[in-house]
Order: sequence, then C-alpha cells, then structure tokens
Amino acid sequence: MARPRIAFVTPGAFPLPSPNSGSVERVVEKLVPLLVPSVQARIYGRISRKLPHRSMLGGAACERYPAGNKSRYIKKVGKAIVRYKPDVTEVENRPGTVLKLKRMRPSGRVWLNLHSETFIRSNSIKPAKLMRSFRAAEKIIVNSEFLRNIVSTRAPQFTHKLNVVYPGVDTDRFQSQYSVEGASRRERLRASRGWTERSVVLFMGRLIEKKGVHHLLRLMPEVVKQHPSALLVIVGGAFYGSTRTTAYVRELYRLGRKLQGHVQFIPYAPYSEVPDWFLGADVAVVPSGSREAFGLVNVEAMSCGLPVIATCAGGMKEIIEHGVTGYLVNPAEIESEMRIHLLVLLRNDPLRVLMGLKSRERVEQHFTWRHSAARWLELLQD
Repeated sequence: MARPRIAFVTPGAFPLPSPNSGSVERVVEKLVPLLVPSVQARIYGRISRKLPHRSMLGGAACERYPAGNKSRYIKKVGKAIVRYKPDVTEVENRPGTVLKLKRMRPSGRVWLNLHSETFIRSNSIKPAKLMRSFRAAEKIIVNSEFLRNIVSTRAPQFTHKLNVVYPGVDTDRFQSQYSVEGASRRERLRASRGWTERSVVLFMGRLIEKKGVHHLLRLMPEVVKQHPSALLVIVGGAFYGSTRTTAYVRELYRLGRKLQGHVQFIPYAPYSEVPDWFLGADVAVVPSGSREAFGLVNVEAMSCGLPVIATCAGGMKEIIEHGVTGYLVNPAEIESEMRIHLLVLLRNDPLRVLMGLKSRERVEQHFTWRHSAARWLELLQD
C-alpha cells in the first residue's frame, strides 16, 4: 500500500531548517522526519538566501517560497498543494490559512495544528471566521489539555475534532547531566564559564513581559543574600535570532546592574547551543504568564536533568510534577514562592539531584519526539 501524502504548511515566519526559528517551525522540523517511514511528507515554508527552493529534510521534501507578503505566500503554497494532491494538508497555527487552502482545493482534507492561542484571539481573527475555519478543518490538533480546554470553551460544537499531541525533545541532543558523557561535558562547560563554584539558575527564552523575567531580577537580591554563590543566567533576547533591544529589555539590564556578579545576560544563543546552557546549569526557572500553552523550554531543561520551577499556569502543570520534578508556583505569588523553592533546591544537593533524575525519567516516558510522532500517526489511522 502506498504511503499517504501529507503536506505541512508552516506560517512562513522563519526558514526551515534554521538556527533562529520559532517554536512552530522547530516542532515541524523535529516531528515530520519521524513520520517519514509511514508517510510521504512535504513541508512548505519560507525561502532564505542560504536555502534552495527545494531540498530534503530527514526524508521529507521541503519547498520554500518568498513570505514577505503573506497572501502571496499562501497563494503560491496553495498552488503547489493543488499540484501535489496530498491526502491530508496540515496547517500550522494559522486558522485563516485553512479557509484559503480549502477554497483553492475544496475536496482536500485539511487539519489545523494550534501551537498557542495567539492566532485564535479576536484581535488576530474575527470570531465568525474562526468558526468557519474550525468547521472546515477535519481535525484540530492542540499541544496541551490547557489549549484543548480553551478551544473547547470557545467553540464547544467542535470539541469532537480536538486532539492533543504533546511536543517533545531530542534526548540525544539534550543530554542528561547524570549520564557519563553528559557529566563530563557539564564539568568542562562549567569550568570554561567560571561556574565551578557557582549555583546556576537558568532562564531560557524571549525577553518579553509575559515571560516574567522581571520577577526573577526582583527576587534574586534575597536569594543572593541567603545563598551568595547564586548566579542567574538569562539567555535570550526580545526577538528570535536578533540582538535588538526594547524598553523592557533595557529595564531588565538596569535591574541586573544592581546585582553585579550575580546576573549574566546572554543576548543571543543559536538553537544548536541551547543544550549546553541547560547542561551547565543547576536549576531552570520559567516564570511565564498564565497563557503559556506548553513551553518546550520545560522539557528541554528536564531532559538535561534539571528540576524546573515554573508558574502553575497554562500547559506547564501538565509537564512538571510538583515536588517530584520541580515546583509549580502560584502566578499571583511568583516572586515569593519561586524564591522559597529556589533556596530549597540550591541548599539541598541530594534533593536537586533526585528531582533532576526524575525530570529526565519523565521526559523519556512522555515527552520525546518519538512519542509525538506515534500519537500523530494514531490520529492519521483514525
């Protein structure tokens, strides 16, 4: 029997593959090649000067088009899909694109994969248009039960179409600090960065207000007072793959200057270097706001054997087991509760090690890309 043809339509925000891509493109880049033994996959995305119009990615074909003008981009992709005649077309995170592709190929089966609630809000798409998009989609994939509940509440008539497929992590790339190879690499990394005698608290992500980095800088003075070896390392910038700053970023740097020797900013790290930042740290912190649908950073940190302290909000409470793999804090009490849990972990090496081992174990059991691929293929078989 011929393998089914599946088309994956990315938003065109970033080229693929790319060291600077956002989480949507990263999910496609990691998941789709694992589906290839069972399907014929073709990915549609943004062209760049460094990538050809057509190439292969882990056994999946990639076609790239100029995406400066979104309407033209979708029109070109739509024409390519009409020629390709896929059995299923999956649209990534853009409900409006479902309708455009259905108009160009009315008989085509289209799935919608929502990676966040950003593009289903009324300021992104009119409610009536969103309902038409949900009606046109054969299946709607979401990345957490949290997001499933949001969509189901907003459009209960389409609850039967909703399916959760958790994103994953590459456990080979994100090595555990408790493996032989990981421990050796961690020791070298910490020595080269001058962290040997430091207790390293790591934030990884965009420097935007909803990620809550300001809370970390406000709680650190008391942490440093009680645990002088503490070092907060903040990796990321306001924009993917850019060192441009904003008023918010400049305020973070101002707060950081009050903690000289205890705060380090890394304004940009390509994704290829992300595992090493986790591997060298002791604790990961994720003080995001209440609307974080999943948060790949959580499972990436856990894969490296880190306990994670995060807000008990969004999809994060589906990832982190409170008191087992880390701690979940009340979003209304981020600074006080996160400070308490940080001090507990920084002072208690055996507890930190135990939670780190449990973190890695949980990832291996539930949050690898192979788990994601297996679940996606179950939906296709249904």
